[in-house]
Amino acid sequence: MWLPRNPISVAAIASIFLLAGCKMTPEKQKPDFSKLTEDFVYGSLALSPVSATQAGYHEHQGVRLDEKLDDFSSSGVETGRKFYAGFHERLATIDPQTLSAEERADYQIIQNAVDLSLLDFQQIQSYRHNPTIYVELVGNALFTPFVLEYAPLDARYRHILQRLSQVPILMDQAKMNLADSPEVWNRVAREENDGNTDLIDKTLRSKVPENLKADFDKAAAAALDSLRSFNTFLKDDLSKKTSDWRLGKERYGRKFAYTLVAGKTPDQVLSEAEAALKEARQQMAKLAAPHSIREALDAIAKQHTTPEHFMDQARQGLVVATEFVRQKNLVTLPSRNNLQVIPTPEFMRGTYGVAGFNPAPAFEPQLGAFYWVTPIPSDWPKERIESKLREYNQYGLMQITIHEAMPGHYVQFEVANNLEPKSRRALRNIYGNVPYVEGWALYTQQMMSEEGFMNGSVELRLTFYKQLLRSIANAILDIRLQTMGMTDQQALDLMIDDTFQEKEEATAKLQRAQLSSCQLPTYFVGLRGWLDTREEYKKRKGSDFVLSKFHDAALKESAVPLPALGQLLQ
Repeated sequence: MWLPRNPISVAAIASIFLLAGCKMTPEKQKPDFSKLTEDFVYGSLALSPVSATQAGYHEHQGVRLDEKLDDFSSSGVETGRKFYAGFHERLATIDPQTLSAEERADYQIIQNAVDLSLLDFQQIQSYRHNPTIYVELVGNALFTPFVLEYAPLDARYRHILQRLSQVPILMDQAKMNLADSPEVWNRVAREENDGNTDLIDKTLRSKVPENLKADFDKAAAAALDSLRSFNTFLKDDLSKKTSDWRLGKERYGRKFAYTLVAGKTPDQVLSEAEAALKEARQQMAKLAAPHSIREALDAIAKQHTTPEHFMDQARQGLVVATEFVRQKNLVTLPSRNNLQVIPTPEFMRGTYGVAGFNPAPAFEPQLGAFYWVTPIPSDWPKERIESKLREYNQYGLMQITIHEAMPGHYVQFEVANNLEPKSRRALRNIYGNVPYVEGWALYTQQMMSEEGFMNGSVELRLTFYKQLLRSIANAILDIRLQTMGMTDQQALDLMIDDTFQEKEEATAKLQRAQLSSCQLPTYFVGLRGWLDTREEYKKRKGSDFVLSKFHDAALKESAVPLPALGQLLQ
């Protein structure tokens, strides 16, 4: 799973600053679009220093962003509001038909990012209801300079010290801003915040340079006190002010349109997903015969490792998948060798329950990219551990490795990080179309089986179909939970009974569905978009069609909306 970390994560953090509405429509004109793109990318990153560090953008107009935290004070909100209000008006002066095809794709990305942000500022107001925004902001602010080697360790720890000193201010801003919160958001924020305290008190403390230990101890003490105080606030005060995590039909419909950019309504996607679920089960029945689907999946589920070797199996799978992609020449592999497989940071495990991917910075692609694998806690009950291992058995974990790393997210982002000019690269990396990103990763899972990975293993193909069912269920869950009053039990029944998920997986997915909106449908919508784009490209090329050339051409465009991708490949 790739959750926009800076992408629309910049919007998630900075979107709250947007101003609704615009003045009388100005006369359309031909702009200097490259200048406009640069202003949007660099200006929005300057509003979110934490995202700027993640993107490899370290200084803006003389301000060292690596030393700053995002400003959620009233003056910080006003600064952001003025920036986005002005940018909203600038967009209104542009006639997209005067732009090149590449510029029109960029225009669409910027416009959707602005529309999403406007929606959040006007109606959703995440900063007033979602405490995980602040908790994850702290974690990313400190973890990124710790693991991303953009400067010597001593310099990066000085940046960490500066940010640690600002944590108490941010926590005070959070307390002032938060009016209420759904119970699940409150609970997950407290759990993730415990990860922040461990990050500071254990991980960062263990590596601090000797000459900075005294300064670290002082800054860490104040930061830890403020984080613990914030958890007390969440538990004792905000918990008394609960609210609903569901967006409702109108707000969800708008966010759905801006996020997916697929030209389809939630009702249309829901209808397609429910039909696709039946079709996928029919294919599984054929593969499982003469056994039932559940019997076949149960036999596969028994082929799993132990919690102690879970991470090692992911690393081994990466080696095997990489060799297959290279031998079959399925896509041109990146020249950089910068992928690391590491445990998921504790402050992100509320969302990344199994695995995730964190790409190399758009402005410094030579730095690290991370395939996160979430360890299975040794203190879990035996039944819970077994449920997790059954879901992520030998074949299930291989599918995750394909999706997150090879040739999924890692390859896609590495190719995207070669795009020029840099402003376009950063735009499509930071604000890029999520169905393009998640659709590619799911598409590669199907493509690897089509190409005979693991000797054409029936077990791998059945596991793909199981994960396809999961992506279909993701779309159904998100739409029905957010807009149709689907209950928790109905959601669990869909996942466990209709799509064969283990109880532990289903329970974690339900929590994820309550924490986010409009992200879960991106897998199903994205896969269909990629398959449609490939088919159209194949028809145009006829006998000249070469699979690897399609992959290379499509990936070189980076994360444009999928309807635009088809046009750019013509």
